[in-house]
Amino acid sequence: MTGGQLAIPAPLREAHDGGFDYDGGDGIDFEPYDAFLTLAETAEWWQAWSGNTSMDGVDFRIFGQDGTGGLAACWRVRPGEPVERQPVVFLGSEGELSVVARDLAAYLWLLAGGFGPMEATMWPRHEHRPRPDARRTAIAERYAPQARQTAPEVIEAARAEFPDFEPFIDSLCR
Repeated sequence: MTGGQLAIPAPLREAHDGGFDYDGGDGIDFEPYDAFLTLAETAEWWQAWSGNTSMDGVDFRIFGQDGTGGLAACWRVRPGEPVERQPVVFLGSEGELSVVARDLAAYLWLLAGGFGPMEATMWPRHEHRPRPDARRTAIAERYAPQARQTAPEVIEAARAEFPDFEPFIDSLCR
């Protein structure tokens, strides 16, 4: 890969294949990317989003967005661990912030349960109607059978492990 780009892991790529059904607002509002943003693209986005021109967002591997421009990313907070072991976060265009899954395995189960990153951020005060996804369930069963959880369990476990995510991100913004 060039330009600081990192390959999207096969399970993530497969789970995102075919996109998501927005269903007029009742489905999943998520547009996955074919590749992680480059480090230069991430730095440009981070500085514009946070107002902090001294930071480069290098700890985030951005892999998709919602319709308003909020971004989903792997947050590289676990030193020495591969991207698959990093938590998945959502950084909303209107300031919404959340760790939505503890790692890629949990994220696969989140998708299987009918939630995307933005919907997980809004849980339990979300308006969409989660619909379990049989294809994504099969993907989660193949790649992460040991991590099986309901979408709300995935969200709660992520929030419990990283309770200070929102204040941490707020501290980095100008």
